[in-house]
Amino acid sequence: MPVLVVPMIFGRKPETRRNYYKRSFHNCLSVRSLTVSSQFLVAGDRCAPLGLWGACSGSTSLVRARYARPVLTESDLELGDGRRLHVYDSGDGRDARRTVFWHDGTPNLGAPPEPLFPAAARLGIRWLSYDRPGYGRSTSQPGRDLAAAADEVASVADALGIGQFGIMGHSGGSNHALACGALLGERVLGVVCMAGLAPFHAEGLDWFGGMAASGAARLRAAARGRAALEDYLASAEFDPEEFTPADHAALAGAWSWLGEVAGQAQEGGLPGGMVDDELAYVAPWGFAPGQVRAPVLLVHGGQDRIVPSAHARWLASRIPSAELWLRPEEGHISVLHSAEAALGWLGEHGSQG
Repeated sequence: MPVLVVPMIFGRKPETRRNYYKRSFHNCLSVRSLTVSSQFLVAGDRCAPLGLWGACSGSTSLVRARYARPVLTESDLELGDGRRLHVYDSGDGRDARRTVFWHDGTPNLGAPPEPLFPAAARLGIRWLSYDRPGYGRSTSQPGRDLAAAADEVASVADALGIGQFGIMGHSGGSNHALACGALLGERVLGVVCMAGLAPFHAEGLDWFGGMAASGAARLRAAARGRAALEDYLASAEFDPEEFTPADHAALAGAWSWLGEVAGQAQEGGLPGGMVDDELAYVAPWGFAPGQVRAPVLLVHGGQDRIVPSAHARWLASRIPSAELWLRPEEGHISVLHSAEAALGWLGEHGSQG
């Protein structure tokens, strides 16, 4: 039976990436059954749509939260090779006009983006996502490449009887989103990539140019292999200069949710999925960006110190269907202030499949 999870946020704000890598800011009440008796959630002093009053074990309780939240069903999907994917689903599709798969960055759990729940509700979007292998309850898959994400998304969609869908990702999740656009053909109606990397050996691109020194060192270690990367991660200290002032403000405000999912991902220590992610970014992707035929929106901050904006310009020049939104004053996290508009763009590129 799927486990319904009702998140409860206690309002602590991450000050730095190091803090939200090492702490859990998110406490969850997991229940085996939940009776939805209202379509509203009290958030602060207001009622927000798509929330719930939960009646569990014969009692009714009010769940307070920062965002309007759909009921997220969590379940485990067994793949053909015996591995397990932990899947998140914001609805059964009966009221959704569109389905969108979300791909989170590194090192986060795969839960869909709470700050976008209100916009998704207005647009009639059903979120689907999953913990990448090695995160949360998903079985690890050492040596996976980015192309593996396409098979995983297809498996989830097939299990739920979904034919077509949109794809959206942030940071490293953008590269997994591109894999789906390249390899799943007409099933993918549109792809949004926010702050994503270009291929490691991208012709004509100074791949490390403009990166914060610590981020470049981490990826250089990944290029030397698993052992070198694990050694680096075991001793590395966080450099707050990886993030711009605008990034820090976003992490303390509208996008503090990122700290919660990163903290949850690392509750048991460094997740193996993080190592596998970093290795995949500097390895052959398993596809070429030019293979993507679905409409692609690239959204990137001009001040990004983790993935410099030259990466987005390179991708835009290689993907025939790409449109580039460059946000000159934004960084790697603050570019997510454009995520609602990007979700609207995605909503225009197809209906429920």
